[in-house]
Amino acid sequence: MAQLEYINYVPHRAVVLAQRVEWLRDFTHPLSGLPQIFWSDGTPWAEANHWALDKARSGDVKLKTVQSLMKHLHQYASWIEEGSMDWRHFPMRKSDRVLVVFRGALVAARNAGHLRPSTATARMRAVIQFYRHCNLHNFVTRGAPMWKDKLIVMRYYDSCGFERTMGVLSTDLSIPNRARPGVRLEGGLLPISASEMNELLKFTSENVCEELHLILMTGFFTGARLETITTLRVESLETASTDPLVPGMWKIRVGPGTVVATKGDVSGSILVADQLMRRLMQYAYSSHRIKRVEKAAKEDKSRLFLTRFSNPYGHSAISRGMTELRRIASQHALKFMKNFRFHQSRATFGTWLMSILLGVPGIKVKTAIEFVRDAMLHAREADTMRYITFLEHTRAKIEIANAFSEAFLGIASRLGDRNA
Repeated sequence: MAQLEYINYVPHRAVVLAQRVEWLRDFTHPLSGLPQIFWSDGTPWAEANHWALDKARSGDVKLKTVQSLMKHLHQYASWIEEGSMDWRHFPMRKSDRVLVVFRGALVAARNAGHLRPSTATARMRAVIQFYRHCNLHNFVTRGAPMWKDKLIVMRYYDSCGFERTMGVLSTDLSIPNRARPGVRLEGGLLPISASEMNELLKFTSENVCEELHLILMTGFFTGARLETITTLRVESLETASTDPLVPGMWKIRVGPGTVVATKGDVSGSILVADQLMRRLMQYAYSSHRIKRVEKAAKEDKSRLFLTRFSNPYGHSAISRGMTELRRIASQHALKFMKNFRFHQSRATFGTWLMSILLGVPGIKVKTAIEFVRDAMLHAREADTMRYITFLEHTRAKIEIANAFSEAFLGIASRLGDRNA
């Protein structure tokens, strides 16, 4: 399986000195976290890595955007190796062309619910961008019948109210972003039931590494995003503050000004029940984690979660862990795990928290929305409103272990008192 790695790129330039080629340090800024793809045999995908470097050094695209594009291309590389295909295979028969076959696989995965519609659209778009770069730099045979370009005319109104048109170049391989019917939560995903969650956590406590088990538990009981959980540090736990209104509840500050990442650089705090906090602290000072810390780089030693190679958990490590978890869980009759995604832990938490707040007398809907928005660090209130809509369209409401419910019921009671 192809691997996605992140490197620290220090630019150099070739110069000839005394009839010898020397590589001297360039004056341009180095790039920390430049994504690079390697095939399963360890050889780099030079063309893809050239594309990533070219976009990162252009100054027009943020490095985070380049990383996102390369994640899509990494999935494409893995698909190529799994199917033993050649990424340059463009015969005259259209149905045999590698991009046509890949598009069909994406559409099938989207229709089966294995891939979000927006993800399928973005992945195909990223792959086409890469091939345009290959065309420009002659990385593929000139004249290879890859696709047919088409011009789409879009109408819009300018600031003065006049109708204008704009031409957008597309291809016959693009995938329309057609959402599945029904009410969906963040990322187009749905929560899982209380029994499924408890069954899953019991299974992970016995069958996967402790780190992945705790990452999943934190996702279910705090609603934090994966990038937030994997960037938690020991000092994040040590500097957490208790909620003066609700005994047994802790707040961990995240976002700008802290060492914990959030989507869109949103500032706020994640809520952690005392039982979970004690479990995380126990792990933080365990001999198991200390052994990993000893081998970690200096800047990573305070990371709460480290892999068995003493590296921070990144997208690739979590992706491999979740793929293996789905495989072994499906073999143990956990049928709901076939299409399970980590982000469903967040959807589960949000649905449960909103249902508790709305079920307590005295709490106004506006207050419940504001509380859930803060707890889940939503940048837009529209994301929080989805949970209201979902609860209105389903009879089943998520129930979670009583030990965790009591802490949030205490919050709900307090909010109810304020609005009385």
